[in-house]
Amino acid sequence: MGYAERVGNYIAALQAVGVEPLVTLSPAEAAGCAGLLLPGGGDVDPARFGQPDRGSQDIDLPLDEAQLTALDLFVKAGKPILGICRGHQVLNIYFGGDLIQDLPTALTHMATEHDDRLHSAALAPGSLLHRLYGDTAPVNSAHHQGLDRVGAGLRATAYAPDGVIEAIEHESLPILGVQFHPERMAFAHARPDTVDGAAIFEWFASQL
Repeated sequence: MGYAERVGNYIAALQAVGVEPLVTLSPAEAAGCAGLLLPGGGDVDPARFGQPDRGSQDIDLPLDEAQLTALDLFVKAGKPILGICRGHQVLNIYFGGDLIQDLPTALTHMATEHDDRLHSAALAPGSLLHRLYGDTAPVNSAHHQGLDRVGAGLRATAYAPDGVIEAIEHESLPILGVQFHPERMAFAHARPDTVDGAAIFEWFASQL
C-alpha cells in the first residue's frame, strides 16, 4: 500500500465522523488543532528509548522529532490523542516506555503481500475498548515491533494471544493507542472478519 493510499484512509475515516483533518509535519501548525492523530509508518529510532538498533526498519529521524514535539504540545494542552500502529509506539516512548524491536512472533503480526494479518485481542474490563467491543475483538495486524515496558501513566488494555500489547490508554488524559489499524476496518474498508474500527474514530471525534 502506497503512502498516498495510507494517508487517504486516515483522512476518509476522520471525515466520516465529521472531523476535517490537517495533514502536516509542522508541530507549530498542528498545535492549533483540537486533537492529534499519530498514524502508522516505519520504526522509531531506538536511541529514543535508550537501545541500540536491534532490527528497526525505515527509521525517519525528522519524523520522530516532529511527532514527539507535536505530542508534547498536545499532552501538555490536555487535548485528545489517537495513536495508531507506529503512533501507538510513539505514545509509549513519549511516556518513558520502550519497544521490542523485532517480535519473536513477528510473522504472526506482519501483513502479507495481499492483506493484513488477523488475530483476536483480549480487552481489559473497564477499558475504553472493552466498552466499545466487549471482552474480545478480532483485529487486523501489520507490524513487527511491539510495546515492552509500558510508559508512566499508561495502562495496557488489550493483548494479542501471544501477549503483544494491542492497546494502551492514559490513566487521566484522553489518549488511546492501538497497535492495529482501525482505519482499515471502518467505513469503506469495514470487513466482516474484524470489529468495526469506526467506533474508535467516533470516540476520538467525541473528545474534540
